[in-house]
Amino acid sequence: MLLLLYQIAVLVSLIVFLGILLRNLRDLPALPLKPLLARPFVSILVPARNEELNIERCLLSLFLQTYDNVEILVLDDGSTDRTWPILQSLQAKNGSRLKIYQGEPLPEGWHGKAWACHQLAAKAQGQLLLFTDADTTHKPEALSRAVAAMEDSGADMLSLTPCQETQTFWERLVVPLVYVILLCYLPLRLLSRSKNPAFCFAYGQFILFRSKFYKGIGGHSAVKNALVEDVWLCKAVKKSGGKVVAYNGVDAVSCRMYRNFREVIEGFSKNLFAGLGYSAPLLFILIVLTGLFHVVPWGFLALALAKGYTAPVLLLFPLMQITVALVCRVIIAVKCRQPLSMVWFHPLSQLVLIAIALNSFYQVKSGRGSEWKGRNYKFS
Repeated sequence: MLLLLYQIAVLVSLIVFLGILLRNLRDLPALPLKPLLARPFVSILVPARNEELNIERCLLSLFLQTYDNVEILVLDDGSTDRTWPILQSLQAKNGSRLKIYQGEPLPEGWHGKAWACHQLAAKAQGQLLLFTDADTTHKPEALSRAVAAMEDSGADMLSLTPCQETQTFWERLVVPLVYVILLCYLPLRLLSRSKNPAFCFAYGQFILFRSKFYKGIGGHSAVKNALVEDVWLCKAVKKSGGKVVAYNGVDAVSCRMYRNFREVIEGFSKNLFAGLGYSAPLLFILIVLTGLFHVVPWGFLALALAKGYTAPVLLLFPLMQITVALVCRVIIAVKCRQPLSMVWFHPLSQLVLIAIALNSFYQVKSGRGSEWKGRNYKFS
């Protein structure tokens, strides 16, 4: 009886996640395509640390924007590769279209990206501030559409979901989980409709701010010690009474977050526990529920097939649970332009997520800290 109740609870929970996903597809609109009524001055701000593989492609895409009332500012945050020489070469070719700076040393109590963004914002002149990562690529209409969305929504902060570029097996296995977590677990309508800062989402890969409001919340100094500074910026905006909106930007902006297995593990380990506010109970709940919802059903199915069991509690219910989970993954893969072939590796991706969660917890609690781009971030 207890096993039956458990199987029913898991199935109902997965159906609820499917319902949240379907609703979120309605509440995450595409960026508008209509002409702009106003063209406020926009500062495009790009922090860059060890981005020699990405920075040229990113800036070339920004130079091609159809929205021309802009300034582009890039800050080299202590790179140890060829990022600075590449920036100098691009500036020589593009003149006043590009302003480049070398960052100041990282102060005590700050994390690297927040410090780089803080320095850029201090130099910006725009009425709107676009913070975008150096590993992004922007379609020519991306900024114009984002500004139009800002006008339509009346938002103080706008973020979008870029298309995540994946090439290696491990990228394709793990990176799409950012969409799964966002679209299946967070009711996005509450992002803009609820004042509760618990309902927050933002992608640091593309965040558009009204300059006055950004400065009013203290800018990145308000989140200077937050590793997941994008989400904490969202919380700061909502706490100050501002409006946050999110759009589907897969047809406007793309990003290649990581390039190999090591970067995938290091990047997600750095962010996962931090994204949960370093709450051990929340991390424990995430691990347990991930296992129960996405791994254990496959174990029941394997056991039933191996032993020839036909009891619904061991065969039918796990099959239905797996089907609902895979339907969610197919919908997300299509909507977010991810490889459909990786849907069948769903249980493996969830096992890797559990391993990353444990590693993220270990990094913090052991004092070893998180490694990222040549810096070590430790927490007390």
